[in-house]
Amino acid sequence: MNGQRILIVEDEPALLRGLKDTFETRGFQVITAGDGETGRGIALKENPDIILLDIMLPRVNGYEICRDVRARGLEMPILMLTAKGQEEDIVLGLNLGADDYIIKPFRRGELIARVNAFLRRSRFKGAAVARFDDYELNLAAHKLFRAGKEVELTTKEFGLLAHFVERRGCALTRDDILNAVWGDAVIVTPRSIDRCVATLRAKIEPDQRHPAYIHTVRDIGYRFEPGGE
Repeated sequence: MNGQRILIVEDEPALLRGLKDTFETRGFQVITAGDGETGRGIALKENPDIILLDIMLPRVNGYEICRDVRARGLEMPILMLTAKGQEEDIVLGLNLGADDYIIKPFRRGELIARVNAFLRRSRFKGAAVARFDDYELNLAAHKLFRAGKEVELTTKEFGLLAHFVERRGCALTRDDILNAVWGDAVIVTPRSIDRCVATLRAKIEPDQRHPAYIHTVRDIGYRFEPGGE
């Protein structure tokens, strides 16, 4: 049995029932809420392992839930359930602390795979050394190695890669990257972030035209997701 607890906050009864059955059959302990106020209370009290969160909810919306969960210092993955054409809504949710999103209608298999991936990746958090494929990122020494040989990175390239690796699988907005890597006090344009991503890709990607690690998320930003995970 899986045993991990998933909170699903969704106001569409049929979808909520379907998701509950889907995850229960895979061994999850499923907690559900049909409105935002109930969902927020459960999230803050129960501290589930992961949250599936609809944005448009009655009483309290998904943004408020996400903000309040992060303000409490809770770090479980939050996966937003969104409708098509909501790029601005997605960016807002990600900047409030959501980790990723999936667009309705979605395939159940895709959702299950993404949930499992987030739960697996939690083991990387706080590690002094992070590995992906044949790379080893030493966070203490600020060095990257590939098959034992050092890959020279600038300070910003290292900071960018470290942020990507720490939040692997997450859709990251340019604002998130800017705040984490450059800091609030530095004036940096989105184009500067894109250039740093390009130089980092040139050093670690086998084929820059078809990135294996740093994927562009259209209208959002980037996602670091090594192949095979």
